[in-house]
Amino acid sequence: MPDQLEKIKEIALDCGFSHTGILNVDTIKVRTEVRDACAVNKCGIYNKKWSCPPGCGTLDECEARIRKFKWGILVQTTGILEDSLDYETMEQTGKDHGQHMQAFAEKIRKLYPSSMVMGSGGCRICETCAFPDEPCRFPQEMNSSMEAYGLLVSDVCQDNKLPYYYGNGTLTYTGCVLLE
Repeated sequence: MPDQLEKIKEIALDCGFSHTGILNVDTIKVRTEVRDACAVNKCGIYNKKWSCPPGCGTLDECEARIRKFKWGILVQTTGILEDSLDYETMEQTGKDHGQHMQAFAEKIRKLYPSSMVMGSGGCRICETCAFPDEPCRFPQEMNSSMEAYGLLVSDVCQDNKLPYYYGNGTLTYTGCVLLE
C-alpha cells in the first residue's frame, strides 16, 4: 500500500486540496475528551445526524472501524484570510473543502470500495438526515468528521508530519481517507 499512496496523494491534489500527507493509522489516538466536546454541541448537530455522535456509534465502535485500516491519506484545504474577521473566506474555504472531499471520495471509493472517509463537520449528503427515525439513506457515501471519531486533528497531522497551521492569516480544514 505505501507505494500506491503517492499516486493517491496526486489524485487528492487534482481534486483541489492544498496539502496532502500519508497517514499511518497506527499513529491515531482515539480520545474521549474530543468526543466529549461533541456533546457540548457548539456545531448544533450533535444527536441530529447518523454521521455524528451518538449516531455514528460509541467511541469503542468508532475505534474498531478505524483499526481495520493500516494506511490513509490526510487532505487539507487552506484559505488565505484578509483579516481575522474575514468570515466570507472562512465560509468559502469550508465549502471548498467539502467539495474537494466529495470529489476525492467518489474517486477513491471506485478504487477502494471499503475506504473510510472522515471530513470536517458532519455529513452533508442529505438536506435533512433521517436520524434517528430511519436508517441512513446513503450509508456507503456518508462520512463522519474526524472529531466525531475522537481524533484530535492537530495531533493526527503532527504525528504524520503534515503541518496543521500554515501561518498568520490562514485557515485550514482537514479530512482523511482510510484505505483498505
